[in-house]
Amino acid sequence: MAVTGDETESAATGDIPAYQLRSPNSGLAQSIVMAASPGSMQNPSSQHAEEITRKREVRLMKNREAARECRRKKKEYVKCLENRVAVLENQNKTLIEELKALKDIYCHKAE
Repeated sequence: MAVTGDETESAATGDIPAYQLRSPNSGLAQSIVMAASPGSMQNPSSQHAEEITRKREVRLMKNREAARECRRKKKEYVKCLENRVAVLENQNKTLIEELKALKDIYCHKAE
């Protein structure tokens, strides 16, 4: 049997290539359908490029999520610091008032 090299599209096979084989004695055509997964129809370099692209997309997605989490934590940290500043300002104000009161008492006793 010899391969004629004629690639034919068949409605029954969809996009899978079909090749016709001819027997040198009979001249009758026999169809052979090559079954292959759509992914294996591509050349290895395009599969490699797709894999690299897929890995890059996954990496970028993880990076975005990590950045989002980092921004959330930073906001929480800043809010905590702002609350601490407010508490310390109130404490400082209270201490200043207490100091003034004690100074007034001390100054009046000294006179």
